[in-house]
Amino acid sequence: MYLIFLHYKSDLRTVDSFVPEHIRFLQKNYDLGNFLMSGRRIPRTGGIIVARAESEDNVWEILREDPFYVNGVAEYEVIPFIASMTTPELASYQETIPE
Repeated sequence: MYLIFLHYKSDLRTVDSFVPEHIRFLQKNYDLGNFLMSGRRIPRTGGIIVARAESEDNVWEILREDPFYVNGVAEYEVIPFIASMTTPELASYQETIPE
């Protein structure tokens, strides 16, 4: 699993001009099973995405298609993690810690 932190580099007016395209990007990746959840940070300085991918390189391949990335309005921080504990509703996403 990966936590992706988006940090806006542009003012909100500029960010908002790319939101419809960004939402299409998100939906495409939900449909492909890459993204599990996403949303705005509070205060609105960026966003967060929880993603599944084969590798961090694969995450970056996906992110390079984001209109926020393409147009330089956000920078990204990708943090790999192992979801070793979950609620029962999310048990299918639980991962085993490698030995």
